[in-house]
Amino acid sequence: MSNPCIICVAITGSLPRKENNPAVPITIEEQVESTQAAFEAGATIAHCHVRNDDQTPSSDPEKFGRLLEGLNKHCPGMIIQLSTGGRSGAGEERGGMLPLKPDMASLSVGSNNFPNRVYENPPKLVDWLADEMLKYDIKPEIEAFDLSHIHQAVALSKQDKLKSPLYVQFVMGVQNAMPADKPTFDFYIETLKRLAPDAQWCGAGIGPNQYLLNEWSIAAGGHTRTGLEDNVRLDRDSLAPSNAALVERTVALCEKYERPVATWQQAREILGLGAR
Repeated sequence: MSNPCIICVAITGSLPRKENNPAVPITIEEQVESTQAAFEAGATIAHCHVRNDDQTPSSDPEKFGRLLEGLNKHCPGMIIQLSTGGRSGAGEERGGMLPLKPDMASLSVGSNNFPNRVYENPPKLVDWLADEMLKYDIKPEIEAFDLSHIHQAVALSKQDKLKSPLYVQFVMGVQNAMPADKPTFDFYIETLKRLAPDAQWCGAGIGPNQYLLNEWSIAAGGHTRTGLEDNVRLDRDSLAPSNAALVERTVALCEKYERPVATWQQAREILGLGAR
């Protein structure tokens, strides 16, 4: 294979804390430093959350603004993707940072179960977030926690509510949602190719499934996501020392399958994003 693989690094998330792994970056300064190292290791998309001083998740646009400023300065060219996930806010608060005009933002187009709650993404909110992303020229990353989310993303695209071509991330391994199951993964790819032939896709595995989804995605010709948001360990016995270490492990998989790691210029071209 010769098609470049885009590596996304999910640097912080809403849940992992210093108690889980001291390497989890919490402050803006820590996140910028950790992202810069991951960028230098080969990641070209940074999936970003922000935290309060007590490590709880936040949707504060001011915090996102400072993070965006730091990443633009220290990671020139890197694709910055801000999270509109539901753990850090409710309703339209989840999209309060979109006027900052990041390159990308995450978008969940349907609801599903999480370990201890329902991850609610009602149609009205999905439509509003999608409209805001169109308004500010932000490319959505569709987070597919279920097969129906692929169908819904394609339907929204056909209604011109999402920028095309689609970029869909298959999220597998969340407890009570879609498990990391290879036949299901293969069917996701087949379904997306059938419904949206020009779409790009990415695989993300949670916890011990991270490395598994990295390998499946790279071997199948897709893109992939790693990082301390999804997995704080290298293996059962070892904590990951950094986001960069997880990126380096993913780069090694690309070498195994003879996939070049996408540069930030290539990643922007593949995703239809202009230079910054």
